[in-house]
Amino acid sequence: MLRDHAGRRFILGGLFGLALLVLPLGTAAAASPTVRLSILHSVHGCHVWMTAKVLGSSTTIAVKRGTRLEIRPLCPMDFDFAQTAGPRLALGNPRTLRGSTRTIVFPRRGVYRLTARNVQSPAAVGLQTLGADNVLSLTVVVK
Repeated sequence: MLRDHAGRRFILGGLFGLALLVLPLGTAAAASPTVRLSILHSVHGCHVWMTAKVLGSSTTIAVKRGTRLEIRPLCPMDFDFAQTAGPRLALGNPRTLRGSTRTIVFPRRGVYRLTARNVQSPAAVGLQTLGADNVLSLTVVVK
């Protein structure tokens, strides 16, 4: 009888310890959602922002503090990113190369403004466009 009681305590203690390890990780993951944006080639203006739908060359998104924004170019061009307003972000190298993903974390509340400008001309990479190339503008409102 004593052995069964000690065995149960051992198992319950192990489960409790495991719960303590997993709970903080689950809480941290839930507190930091990820938003994914793509840069899509378009014939009019060269580029637009896109999620599951096309958002245009200028868009605004609202996110929670701590959100991770992942931006991926879906065209054969490189882009230079710049922050034009808001609390300072850790952008690192301004250039995002084709096929790569840029991740930006928004640690503080505020209104952030970013621009993305294509480095190559559409003709240099074999794309056709009508009109001037868009300078992509993104406003991120962090609540």
